[in-house]
Amino acid sequence: MRRYKGRDRLELSSLRHQQRNWSSGSKTSREAPAQKPSSSSPFRQLLSAVWKAFKMFHHLCLVIALTGAAVAEICTVTGPTVIDFQGFLNNVVDRCGHSLMSDTDAGFEVLAHFLERRRKDVSFVDSVTLSVAGSGDIVLQQGGRVLVNGAVVSLSKTVKNFFGIDIYEDETGVTAEHITSEYTVTVFFDGTTAQISTDEPHNSTLTGLCVDSRDISSPASCKLHTEAPDSSVNCAAVIKRCNMLTKHSFASCNADVDPTPYMQACQATMCRYPLQDALITQFLWAYARACGLNGHSELGDWWTKAECSPPKAYCRDVICTDHEFCGWKFSGEPACLCRAEFASKYKESNTLGEPTVCKHSSASLTLAKCLMEERGIDYKDLHLNDQRCRGKLDRKSNMVTFNFNTEKLCGAEITYNNNEINYTNAIMSQNTTDLIVRHDQVFIEFSCFNSQPELKSVSFRVKDNSYVSTVKSGEWTYNVSMTPYIDEKCSKAVATDTDVKLDQKVWVELRTKGLDAKRIAVVTKSCWATSEPNPDSTPRYDLIVDGCANPDDGTVHVKGNGVGTSNLFSFNMFEFTRHPDNVYLHCQLQLCIIKDNICVPTVSMVTLTERQAADLHADLSPDAERREGTSSFPAAVMTHSWN
Repeated sequence: MRRYKGRDRLELSSLRHQQRNWSSGSKTSREAPAQKPSSSSPFRQLLSAVWKAFKMFHHLCLVIALTGAAVAEICTVTGPTVIDFQGFLNNVVDRCGHSLMSDTDAGFEVLAHFLERRRKDVSFVDSVTLSVAGSGDIVLQQGGRVLVNGAVVSLSKTVKNFFGIDIYEDETGVTAEHITSEYTVTVFFDGTTAQISTDEPHNSTLTGLCVDSRDISSPASCKLHTEAPDSSVNCAAVIKRCNMLTKHSFASCNADVDPTPYMQACQATMCRYPLQDALITQFLWAYARACGLNGHSELGDWWTKAECSPPKAYCRDVICTDHEFCGWKFSGEPACLCRAEFASKYKESNTLGEPTVCKHSSASLTLAKCLMEERGIDYKDLHLNDQRCRGKLDRKSNMVTFNFNTEKLCGAEITYNNNEINYTNAIMSQNTTDLIVRHDQVFIEFSCFNSQPELKSVSFRVKDNSYVSTVKSGEWTYNVSMTPYIDEKCSKAVATDTDVKLDQKVWVELRTKGLDAKRIAVVTKSCWATSEPNPDSTPRYDLIVDGCANPDDGTVHVKGNGVGTSNLFSFNMFEFTRHPDNVYLHCQLQLCIIKDNICVPTVSMVTLTERQAADLHADLSPDAERREGTSSFPAAVMTHSWN
């Protein structure tokens, strides 16, 4: 744009204001002679109108003489760069909101909010807000999305009016026009570039970065971010491309719209930003549009010689979440990609999403759709081991979750390893018979596990009639309880006021809650009594050995051991001869995979009494009889005491 300073600028400003006065019918001191004719004479009225028109035309000629044409004040914001009305260039380095143009008298302001995209240290104008005092806000976002006081409105080429602002959308972007008695301001936004044009001279009462970009300052609450330079950027090639604004049909506009700040903005941004998302083209589009606003329609199809696409909002109707921006995939198609800050934690760990969540017998893995988009992966083509189990997209967060549970395994494999029972599944690409594929093949294995109960001893007295412990296994947990009763139906628990006599039969129930009962069994590996809380103390008396009743004690009977997630055993009460005060009962538990392991303990029939053998056979179900034993691995030690 041709620039004028000092007296010429002030004279131009004065002429513009006089022009407004004429158009509104106001009088100036120089108009006094034209007021002499009487209004009663039609001829004199005509003469007066001709005289006013002549003077108005005379002043307009002076304006054209000074400017060469009707000049529009233009402010261009592309990426992090701001070229103000005066042609000064500056960069926004934070992720905050900045006022581009403000008129406190009229209660009107245009603000731009900046966020990062592919790099943490390069901010982009991400949205533009037009604020009208006493009425509300109009927010222009990527994808042509427009919010009026927080509500989404649909636009077309037909003009709509909100708060006195005309707004419409075409293939290049969204345009809003605000007309006041003093000036007209037009705001254009295509998702990456914002341009403000007005007929109000920059030395008026307006403020903001578009009036003077040198006033950029970052509030204390706005953090500045740094990142290592991108070694893949060829700055020499970038400069050559940006300098195209002085060539071809652009040259015809250079005298009126100075290309220097546009080239500098292009170079400053693209020498440190990846050559993606057609960003260099955005600077060419911005300059061409500035030329058009100043009457240079002779540029024609300049994009042909510049070897780029014609101006358009390429992310039109692509609506992204807060942690995403609309960019170009490797295929050249627009998509919602991850912002650098959001993506950093995943890229550092080379993952596509969050860690596995194991909770309430359910396993889930959540992936970021924007990370998959970058790799050309369509989440709809992914599934678990069972192809019927696919990911569910949360449209508010754009995160995709795959899950299975113990009721619906979705092909999960159950294995025993390192004292853990693992449920393992995998997210994988859909099977294809195609000769080639054009996206990454996916195989993400994830699992949850139940750990074996830890080897520990917990003692309690009779008044604490049961013990419940929580065993944490990753994020899957289950409860284990041991409760003594004085009846076989387990309806009368032993309490502080329960009188348990010597040789009285006592039933002890070992029960778990939260395990996969269809696939995991609980085995009472051993139970023994001591006179001290320490399970390793002496004397020691065995009640259950290797999952079976002690053959030397005919009062011990075991039921349901290794069949389900709970079992029961009984014995007749006793006391130690030399330590009659207390009896501490300890039980060691273990988990067993029903499918692959043999969970029901067996003993040599030679070592059993007839009654014990009968009890054992009566206790085994047909399914249980097919299981011949149990694996040996660490288990929990639980303790109960009588005194």
